[in-house]
Amino acid sequence: MERIRAVLLDALGTLLHFEPPAPLLQVELRERHGLDVSLDAAQAAMKAEIAFYRAHLDEGRDAASLADLRRRAADAMRPVLGTDADLTEALLAALRFRAYPDAAPALRELRAAGMRLVVVSNWDHSLHERLEETGLAPLVDGAVASAELGHAKPAPAIFESALELAGAGRREALHAGDSPVEDVEGALAAGLRAVLVARDGAAGAPAGVPRIRTLAELPPLCEYARSAP
Repeated sequence: MERIRAVLLDALGTLLHFEPPAPLLQVELRERHGLDVSLDAAQAAMKAEIAFYRAHLDEGRDAASLADLRRRAADAMRPVLGTDADLTEALLAALRFRAYPDAAPALRELRAAGMRLVVVSNWDHSLHERLEETGLAPLVDGAVASAELGHAKPAPAIFESALELAGAGRREALHAGDSPVEDVEGALAAGLRAVLVARDGAAGAPAGVPRIRTLAELPPLCEYARSAP
């Protein structure tokens, strides 16, 4: 078995999370538009927005198309809230992404061990912006967003693009992510080793696939894989 030279990582649920958006949306709607809505209404509006976004995220392939996608996603909230106002800025202000506390230390440790690090995510063009604002961009060697590439996990093409960016072969790479299908099955189908990041401890992994609850467990796991015969 070849030694690990590159580690690919999922973004949302693995490296990043976002604050509960509904309470933030309540505040933004009141301050920007004078709209007082209940928490239930704000939650319903966010549910509508998220459903729309997930169905169309790969349309946000560059700055112009991303701006249009954000506007349309915000429009999905309007029927729920009973308003004709442009809610785009309120929506964006309510989406506050954060890096998990274990993300940066794990990335630094992996890099110190000589690993090439690439983020692989089903995300729009803003993936790079999110990594910058959360302080993770300087700690990785690149990122591949499905919307920019035109292929999403679990398709092999997105993993192949990340491997090319990392300068590693598939037998030299490991992918870590929180989705049993998109991350684990996708990586295995592409010929990579896989690790399931199950932060809540609930998700199951196929036989032979390691499961971790924190990224602090990833560097020792990769080091073991590097030294394994």
